[in-house]
Amino acid sequence: LEDHIGDICRKARMHTKTSMELATAAAGVDEASLHAFETDGMEGSVVDIAALADLLGLDVAKSERVAQGWEPAPVDLGGWRELRMVTTSEGFEVNSFLAWDPDIQEAALFDTGWFADDIFKLIDEQGLNLRHLFITHMHGDHVAALGEVRKRHPDVRLHSGSAHAPAAQRVVPGEPVTVGALRVIGRLTPGHAEDGVTYLIDGWVGGSSLVAVVGDAIFSGSMGKDFNTPELAQRKIREEILSLPSETLVCPGHGPLTTIGEERANNPFFH
Repeated sequence: LEDHIGDICRKARMHTKTSMELATAAAGVDEASLHAFETDGMEGSVVDIAALADLLGLDVAKSERVAQGWEPAPVDLGGWRELRMVTTSEGFEVNSFLAWDPDIQEAALFDTGWFADDIFKLIDEQGLNLRHLFITHMHGDHVAALGEVRKRHPDVRLHSGSAHAPAAQRVVPGEPVTVGALRVIGRLTPGHAEDGVTYLIDGWVGGSSLVAVVGDAIFSGSMGKDFNTPELAQRKIREEILSLPSETLVCPGHGPLTTIGEERANNPFFH
């Protein structure tokens, strides 16, 4: 997972502005031990997960499940024609996603990650025409290769939730963008990032289920940090992401693929 149970509890502690004094009392450990737990997770930890999770507003049963090693069921992207995940690393891993219509080879890229080499390789191997670049949010790890992509594909059309983007590039919620037979619809999901956007992709060959490219709004078993507007972030996730059909494939900016059903059942941030 992108976040172990210690990460999750630290985010929740920061979101709720819970003091270390209260957190250590609930966890039944001293401050050094709680810090180690937040850094390393359950390794050698004697933290009272149930009491700490309850204090922090997390779902207790889900928190204990994550602490015990829960992971989402593996996803085979072969069920979606054509969708690929490209993961790049520069100290930590970032996911980008490439989707295309296999009949006319028209493609869309969702975030660039750190480097574009593997994206370019995939585009060349498949003979694709990259028409669109959808940005989930403008944090550096997700757009580090933006210049490379635009240089290699100067006619690519950008889509962003940033208020600083030119008007023609700004996402209009609910307005579909076609990529061959595929349709991409943006939903604004601010919180972790003010310009956060979740992109829904449907129209897959064979009728495969809806795909949601969520950036850092939500991860498998966790959510993106938001120390300023956590209530807004959680509300937007509930309204715009967790309201989707349970079989919807969730493509996060970090960590493994998951589904809406998995997250409803196992994500500690959502009761």
